[in-house]
Amino acid sequence: MKPTCTERHRSRHPAVFAWLRLARVFQKIDAHSERLFRTHGLNRAQFDVLAHVGATQGMTQQQLADSLVVTKGNISQLLNKMEQDGLIVRCHTGRTNCLSLTPCGQALFQQVVPQQEAQLAALLAPLSNAEQFELLRLLRKLDQHIEG
Repeated sequence: MKPTCTERHRSRHPAVFAWLRLARVFQKIDAHSERLFRTHGLNRAQFDVLAHVGATQGMTQQQLADSLVVTKGNISQLLNKMEQDGLIVRCHTGRTNCLSLTPCGQALFQQVVPQQEAQLAALLAPLSNAEQFELLRLLRKLDQHIEG
């Protein structure tokens, strides 16, 4: 006799379902974020750079590369494009590149980062503050346990 749908689900480890749900939620939030970024002429990688450099003016290019969520292989190309667009400047100090936002980049940072934060708050609003802190705690625990 063929197992029912419920019986098949019970035989799977709950971690599989948790991972699938986490991936689905991430994809939905990511799609909302991408739409917001596009309205400002940015992609995810450019927003990531804008947010990091705007939060820590004068950070080095290596510090940025270490902290980005995007792949590090295209950092130089990404920074070249953003420099050409007038959003960032690189200041060469010896062998180190320090990054800062231009006035145009700073204005964009002050506009798009609060919008992104408000959007994330709205998307997570079905969870109470306590549940959001619990989610954060659980995700941090997983993050620290899983090697990159």
